[in-house]
Amino acid sequence: MTFKLTIAAIVLMAVVSATCASNDRPASSASGTTASAASGSAGKSDYEKAIKAAMDAKNKAASVDSEWRDTGKLISQAEQAAAKGDYAAATKLANKAKMQGENGYAQGMAQKDAGPRF
Repeated sequence: MTFKLTIAAIVLMAVVSATCASNDRPASSASGTTASAASGSAGKSDYEKAIKAAMDAKNKAASVDSEWRDTGKLISQAEQAAAKGDYAAATKLANKAKMQGENGYAQGMAQKDAGPRF
């Protein structure tokens, strides 16, 4: 029995680490960004779409009291980068903020009934 649990734990750790590693990759077209945003040549229109999506995701997470700590900071950093004309960096930051907003919402929904059980 212990052997089976050990194997199961190893498989689980491998899956989790592979999933975490995939989150560090640049965003692809499947996640809603354009190919130009993933390649680093994002323009103003790409940034505007990304920042709107990030704000929407942030507000959705806040609606279930599960906004992550850095989401607003990332949006501010994206706005500052866009003000300097660095739309590639701004789009990347906005996409990261969007991901945090979506994950915050998912976490809030998953834990909405969490609490002590007596």
